[in-house]
Amino acid sequence: MELVKTILEGTIVAFNNKGMKFTMDDIAKILGMSKKTIYTVFKTKDELLLAMVDYLFDSIKESEQEILNDSKLNLVEKIRKVLGVLPEGYKDIDFGQLYLLKDKYPHIYNQVELRLETGWEATISLIEQGMEEGLIRKIEIPILKIMLESTLEQFFQRDILKRHNISYAKALDEVVDILIDGIVIHK
Repeated sequence: MELVKTILEGTIVAFNNKGMKFTMDDIAKILGMSKKTIYTVFKTKDELLLAMVDYLFDSIKESEQEILNDSKLNLVEKIRKVLGVLPEGYKDIDFGQLYLLKDKYPHIYNQVELRLETGWEATISLIEQGMEEGLIRKIEIPILKIMLESTLEQFFQRDILKRHNISYAKALDEVVDILIDGIVIHK
């Protein structure tokens, strides 16, 4: 299992450096291991990319769980952090590269979309709790969910972040701030 994790971490580095053009040789060089070793774990680049997508999203879910279990955070802080959760090691990943999977690896991109659209139970529960406690105004949760999902997909599909030199992590923080606080300055 440790070898799988090591290879996936190396794949993320290679993917972030070269996008879809990374090779198994690139991963082997990053990790200082033979390409043959990588192929004993992942038979194809497709298999490796699919595992990388799941690994990324599983890591996000692990970070989400840490937030949920953090007794030092109040409910609104938990909601803010869960909506913008990114594992610390992934702050510099170019998630826009994931969109490039759509044409060449549509089945893998479908997995990205599926992972974006599912796993919202904990977040929804926090928001419902916030509404019940009067900390958050009553909202239609499906609207909030589609707003965030659509925004993230646009980040993947467009080069707006690159053109404005905004990191994915910074953009996600900004989106969460707007969703939580709005754009009006309250005096």
